[in-house]
Amino acid sequence: MFGSAGASTAVFMFLSVGAVALFSFIAVASWADARRKEREAYYKSETLKKLSESQGSAAVLELLREEQKQAAAKRREGLRLGGLINIAVGVGLMIFLAGLIRDERAYLLGVIPLLIGLALLSYSLFMAPRE
Repeated sequence: MFGSAGASTAVFMFLSVGAVALFSFIAVASWADARRKEREAYYKSETLKKLSESQGSAAVLELLREEQKQAAAKRREGLRLGGLINIAVGVGLMIFLAGLIRDERAYLLGVIPLLIGLALLSYSLFMAPRE
């Protein structure tokens, strides 16, 4: 239908438009995210200002400590999730490679993400600072 030159022109146009659309989307998304973060910081500062005016600085410090505790708990949960995902990837990789290559010990490559997952999980459970 198009011929050789027409097909390559169509592919070039598709890739060009796709690249422009992708980078335009990334630019708009990052701008919107920056605006959202700016708005959140503004609202938080206004809330802290009103709280300090009405109840004093002790209430503000208590709120900041509570937010810090929640952030630390969220970070620990993220480490646990990352550890469990790495363990699952390691086991899955070991099973896949054992089924794919029967004569070799290539399945032992799955031990690498498995050990990384165990390290993340053990750190989040036993060594991560608790508040």
